Amino acid sequence: MKKIALIFFGLAISMSLFSQDEKHVLDVKKLPSVELKTMDGKSVNMAELGFKGPVIVSFWATWCSPCKRELNTIHDLYTDWQAETGVNLVAVTIDDTKTMSQVPVYVDGKGWEYLVVYDPNGDFKRAMGVNNVPHTFLVNTDGEIVYSHNNYAPGDEEKLYEELLKISKK
Repeated sequence: MKKIALIFFGLAISMSLFSQDEKHVLDVKKLPSVELKTMDGKSVNMAELGFKGPVIVSFWATWCSPCKRELNTIHDLYTDWQAETGVNLVAVTIDDTKTMSQVPVYVDGKGWEYLVVYDPNGDFKRAMGVNNVPHTFLVNTDGEIVYSHNNYAPGDEEKLYEELLKISKK
C-alpha cells in the first residue's frame, strides 16, 4: 500500500512540474510587452512592433562570435528575403553598460539595416526564456512565435529561410 501511495505521490509531483513547464512555454507563445530602446534612443514595445510581415527576433552581443556570424550571414541575404517574404529583423543586443558603446560602431561598420534594440537589463531576454546567445525566433504576422533556434552553425540560415517561407504571405 505504501508503494502505491509513493507512486501516486511521485506521479502527482511529476504532473505538477510538467504543467508548470508547459505553462512557461505557453507564456512565450507571443512576443511579450517589454519596452526597449533603439540605437537612436526611441522606445519600442516588443509586442507592438508594427511590421506588416513576419519578424525575425535575434538575440546577440558584440562579444559573441557566433551571433555576429549569424547576423552577418543573414545580412547578405536580407534584401532578397525582404523582397520575397516581407520579413523584418530585430536584433536584440544583450550587451551591458560596459560594452553597449560598441554596438553602434559594429552595426554601422557592418551596414546592418536591421532594427537594433538594447536589452541591457535582460528584461526581454528573461521574458523570452533566452539562456544564451545567439537565440533566434521567427514571429508570424499575428505576433505568434512559430520557430526558435539556439546557437549558430553555417547553414542554420537556410532552415530559418525555409520556416520563413512557410509563414510568408507575399
